[in-house]
Amino acid sequence: MALQRNGGEAIYSQIAKPLKEEIASFLTPGERLSSENELAEPFGVNRHTIRRAAGELIADGLLEHRHGKGTFVLDAPFDYSLGRSTRFTETFESLGKTASNCILHKPAIPARGGIATRLRLAENDPVAWIESLRLADNRPICVIFHFLPRQIFPDLLAEYHEGSLHEHLSTRYQLKLRRVESLVSPALPMRRCLAAGHAPEPARAAGEKRQCKRAGRNPARVRPDPVSRRRIQLRINP
Repeated sequence: MALQRNGGEAIYSQIAKPLKEEIASFLTPGERLSSENELAEPFGVNRHTIRRAAGELIADGLLEHRHGKGTFVLDAPFDYSLGRSTRFTETFESLGKTASNCILHKPAIPARGGIATRLRLAENDPVAWIESLRLADNRPICVIFHFLPRQIFPDLLAEYHEGSLHEHLSTRYQLKLRRVESLVSPALPMRRCLAAGHAPEPARAAGEKRQCKRAGRNPARVRPDPVSRRRIQLRINP
């Protein structure tokens, strides 16, 4: 490619265009980009110019740089619309993906603080806590914490082992759930995700969701975001 060195467009910006085309045509998500020196040679520029060109694609969400490893191609973003009846499994299957989940943790705990408030329980009332990692085509998408009052779902922890929790609640307890609020913020992979062998690449953030869904008048479950150092949180009221 002939670069216009006396034009109005920066050299690194000109290089970013063919790099973007190369990524779309020849590279797949997770694949490593050639080294800065290898990319610089055909353009006749130094590696610092290539770094700035790659920086534009990183800003566009096409690449990510992993310290000490190189620059890698990212997945294209998923179009995930939130509505009152949005379900993870149905949404990703409509995109041609295979949805699955991995249960990381499911103890019985006492309701306290915000969990008790959102579920309209007394402090220390028994709650089932289900922490699950949601995947699409076996790639981690988000971690969700489910908190459900045990007086409504007494056998849930013993009966639920895999698959869609929404489907299990609908079938086992004949409940029609609807979303009333979602809180979304970014998070890095948690230790339990790593221990289970499922985690996004270290440099990427996995979306965490918090939702309160209601069956009839009373909240049936809450999905709280475990991120304690978040800087921004999106509140969605469908």
